[in-house]
Amino acid sequence: MATALGGLLDEELGGGTAELVAGLAHRGQGDGGRGGEVDVVVADDRQVARDAELAAGHLLEQAQREQVVGAESRGGPAAGRHGGDVGARGQSRGEVERRGLDHGQRGGRQAGVQQRALGPSEASASAQVPYINTLTQQRQDAIVISADDPNAVVPALKAAMAQGIKVVTYDADTAPEGRTVFVNQASPEAIGRSEVQVLGKQLNYTGQIAILSATSTAANQNTWIRFMKDELSKPQYSKMKLVKVAYGNDDDQTSFQQAQGLLQAYPDLKGIISPTTVGVSAAARYLSGSSFKGKVALTGLGTPNQMRKFVKDGTVASFELWDPGKLGYLAAYAAAALASGQITGKEGETFKAGNLGTKSIGADGEILLGPPQVFDKSNIDQFDF
Repeated sequence: MATALGGLLDEELGGGTAELVAGLAHRGQGDGGRGGEVDVVVADDRQVARDAELAAGHLLEQAQREQVVGAESRGGPAAGRHGGDVGARGQSRGEVERRGLDHGQRGGRQAGVQQRALGPSEASASAQVPYINTLTQQRQDAIVISADDPNAVVPALKAAMAQGIKVVTYDADTAPEGRTVFVNQASPEAIGRSEVQVLGKQLNYTGQIAILSATSTAANQNTWIRFMKDELSKPQYSKMKLVKVAYGNDDDQTSFQQAQGLLQAYPDLKGIISPTTVGVSAAARYLSGSSFKGKVALTGLGTPNQMRKFVKDGTVASFELWDPGKLGYLAAYAAAALASGQITGKEGETFKAGNLGTKSIGADGEILLGPPQVFDKSNIDQFDF
């Protein structure tokens, strides 16, 4: 999906980006009056495809008031992919983080700012590349991408950077040469280890476990799994055994079937970790209607709204996630700061990110949102996303 800089000025963040917009507006005057534009290319654009008419209508309805000069959506629902209630059926990685960027559509009160929705209808790097190439040809100011493969999109992104376009990866990184900065939820180590720690406590550190991941090429998933395996090598987990890493391809039905297959192949399985919002909700749906409910522990990365009923009915004791809205906001602010020249991407630089406060750039261009949040019966109703 692509969104304009107007999306950075959401009232929920309390403003704070006027100086960034001024810089981009000045740039736009020297570029034929196009103005600043930040484009976001996510892993797949199924939700935008489903809601394209609604989104476009919303933007056009507010165009005069918010000075947004355009809205565009592309792609269509992938055949065989889930539809209907996203919260009930699971959400792709791109859909979750896109929520934070979508919220910014209510803002954007600066002249010359364009706002569009762009993205493929399938979760594959090859589907992302044409969008990147198009944005490069259009000489956009910045591209924010949740990469479906750490290497496949790098040539296209390098071509974009050669044209002066700033590239921000978020949630799923590329190889460092393919971007300027990477906006990460928390450190990969903290996420991977905490997932094992949460499940270990639920199982009293005993029994067979499996991991239900997204795609085998997703950089974030593979990094988290590496730290999960390292955590499991510690003495306190000596009675826990990882028997299988399965892949649901970030698809609801495939993930559901993989969860079912794990229990059939490993009848003594005691727990599942699914570090993907699609996988954890699909696995919870399977467990909730099976004889394994209450017998097989499930944790992972999910949103409160999609997991609430499974927590309350006893299928899931606890799970984790960062706030996806904040992750999207941070990625957008980072792109704006880069495009306006406030930062260059060097380690130690800082920038203001609205109500998220001041953020700094760490080693290898990484910007961290913060530690993951644990959700359970005691606090899940305090969150709504």
